Amino acid sequence: MTDNEGSITTEIRDHIFLIGLNRPEKLNGYTPTMAAQLVEALSELDGNDELWVGVLFAHGEHFTAGLDLPKWTERMSSNDRSHTEESSRIDPMALGRACKKPIITAVQGITYTFGIELALAGDIIVAADNCRFSQLEPARGIHATGGATIRFVERGGWGNAMYHLLTCDEFDSEEAYRIGLVQEIVPAGSELTRALDLAKRICEMAPLAIQETKASSKRWIDEGFQACVEAMGPVQSRLLASEDAQEGVASFIERRSAQFKGR
Repeated sequence: MTDNEGSITTEIRDHIFLIGLNRPEKLNGYTPTMAAQLVEALSELDGNDELWVGVLFAHGEHFTAGLDLPKWTERMSSNDRSHTEESSRIDPMALGRACKKPIITAVQGITYTFGIELALAGDIIVAADNCRFSQLEPARGIHATGGATIRFVERGGWGNAMYHLLTCDEFDSEEAYRIGLVQEIVPAGSELTRALDLAKRICEMAPLAIQETKASSKRWIDEGFQACVEAMGPVQSRLLASEDAQEGVASFIERRSAQFKGR
């Protein structure tokens, strides 16, 4: 029997791009095949002007048990990141080129190692109340290389990060919420619906302004306070010249909902 390498599903709903991990019979264990497809999906989200928000989710009862390690051993030993080395390709872990569009991730059940890192590479996480999180790489003799050592500290602070990264413990949705890793907890089974609701809300805003808002916050993290401040004026000038800015003012004056076009 041929081993199922899994796949990444995609679906467009208006301006929302749904991206799904699809290997549920293996707890969505992540394979190189899935990695290549996820790069393509995120690159499509980033480059398609008609797609404004991404929603990442997983088919089945669990988000992912992490990397299917036997399928990754050779790449890990050689530090092979060739699937994202092209400048036009999006790195799903946002350690290389990051997607400029907002990404909301819905997680449920087992969300281990790579799964946490993938969710943290996005912008907003909606967690089911049955989540089981664990960043357990040191228990396997390796360390996290997908962003956990960075983003646990960014979002949870040093002490909380070290507590979970060094003990490799399993923690629940309430703890993930307490330390700032997830933004909402919802009943299991409703996480994707809630993520889509948030995506629809974001799609009511001007997409270019949303993208620049994300870029500004990321610029502060990557380049520092001064670079962020210096970019604000030029960015605002570009936005003010857009059709959406004119629509925003007109809708305010006319007391109606704005109809943004992304230009």
